[in-house]
Amino acid sequence: MALYAVGDVQGCFRTLERLLKRIRFDPAVDRLWLAGDLVNRGPRSLEVLRWARRLDRSLVCVLGNHDLHLIGRALGVRRAKRLDTLDEILEAPDRDALLEWLRVRPLLHHEGGRLLVHAGLQPAWTVKGAEAVARTLEKRLRGRGAKALIGSLWGRELPGWAEAEEGEERDVLALQTFTLMRTCDSGGRLCHAFSGPPEDAPPACRPWFAIPERRTVDTQVVCGHWSALGLRQEAGLVALDTGCVWGGPLSAVRLDDGTLFQEAFADEV
Repeated sequence: MALYAVGDVQGCFRTLERLLKRIRFDPAVDRLWLAGDLVNRGPRSLEVLRWARRLDRSLVCVLGNHDLHLIGRALGVRRAKRLDTLDEILEAPDRDALLEWLRVRPLLHHEGGRLLVHAGLQPAWTVKGAEAVARTLEKRLRGRGAKALIGSLWGRELPGWAEAEEGEERDVLALQTFTLMRTCDSGGRLCHAFSGPPEDAPPACRPWFAIPERRTVDTQVVCGHWSALGLRQEAGLVALDTGCVWGGPLSAVRLDDGTLFQEAFADEV
């Protein structure tokens, strides 16, 4: 039995199939951790979503920002964007079953001393604290609070965790942290305007995993989201977004021993 973590697939189903063949993934005995953003921008989002739902018991997938954008479109609180490739899902005969499966994915998964998250963690969070915040948000995303929460996710500048008000403001900040964070200041205020490589970040903005005060520093975090960061395997971090949807490889790491596997982009329309 092996445990593999895979970066942002974003509809690149052919590349994913080839990567799984390369690692000889056997769903009967092996398990997959998917770092979110199963869908969008790539040409085969519907195929990826159907595949993931079929393999439900063999994988863990956390929600990414593109997954939430899809849910938001289905709920009527997000407009279509120019580069979206989601219409095929929204028009599919099995759309309701697929969206229901996606909507109950976690924001954070903790197992075996590791955390799986799409984007990042607040420096002030402990592992238990991050789990508690995630469970609260997941309950909202699965219920009537989903529209308001997803509708507030983008385009909202918020203070750091200690300064954010209890309730809605903290909920939105937490969801931004789990699904949009790349860099922040020492108090956890997100630097929304920056998405480039970490060496080009503004002076007050540091990669979230490099904040000295981060309370999860002794826990290995597996994540994606930041294609300009690329592959990072270092103490406490496995970052796996290597920009497959932009023509880069799709990356997987066997978490048991750190072995890296990559598959060249194979999803031309």
